[in-house]
Amino acid sequence: MTHQIRAMVAHPALCGVPEWLLGELVTELAARWEARCESERHGRRQGSRRREAGAGPKYELVFTDRLLATLVHLRTGLTYEALGVIYQVGKSTIGRAVAEVRPLLAARGFAVPQRPGLRLRTLEGVFAYTEAEGVTLRIDGMETQVRRPKAHRPGRRAFVSGKRKQNTVKTTTISDGQGRTLWSGAVRPGRMHDQTCVRTGGIAEQFHRHPGVKAEVDDGYRGLANDFPNRISAPPRRPKYLDGHCHVG
Repeated sequence: MTHQIRAMVAHPALCGVPEWLLGELVTELAARWEARCESERHGRRQGSRRREAGAGPKYELVFTDRLLATLVHLRTGLTYEALGVIYQVGKSTIGRAVAEVRPLLAARGFAVPQRPGLRLRTLEGVFAYTEAEGVTLRIDGMETQVRRPKAHRPGRRAFVSGKRKQNTVKTTTISDGQGRTLWSGAVRPGRMHDQTCVRTGGIAEQFHRHPGVKAEVDDGYRGLANDFPNRISAPPRRPKYLDGHCHVG
């Protein structure tokens, strides 16, 4: 059953990468993931390992499954609960897997279309590349449901999304005109407005530094479009409705 599940989830239509690239990702990232896990365990123990390697509780998901679950979630938006059903684990296990693997993927950088070997790893690099190539950016925010923070935790309400009415984190994503992701970051609590995310994440500052960059945004970034009216385009404002009628001037 495990092999059947892995074969199904590993299909490029679901995970978004071919088999050869998936193998490269596992080889490249597994050691980094294990090193990070061991560092966290060392911190919790406040010292060196007391038992031999392999002792203690086993992971419910091996790294390959964690990677696949993360790729499928990022590509399709499949919920943690649905992925938990597929892998026969709790949704919190999937959530932890995504939280662990996603930074490893982001640290690799994003491939540049038609530029083999070149990867964009920083926000500054993305803007420098798009300014040089004349690429029009698309900026959007993606909300991911997370576990509810513990009671009495400071800032607990900050994670409650006003739009989704759930506990979420919001990630700002930048892509090119064909929808290919060039950068993903500026992760903030779900209650934070999109406009605030781009300002605190340094995106607005990059538009000042790179006057040749243009972008398209949705209504949530209208403030950014107002700051750069000739470079950032947002959808037209909706007409105001008064007493159930549309007043057109």
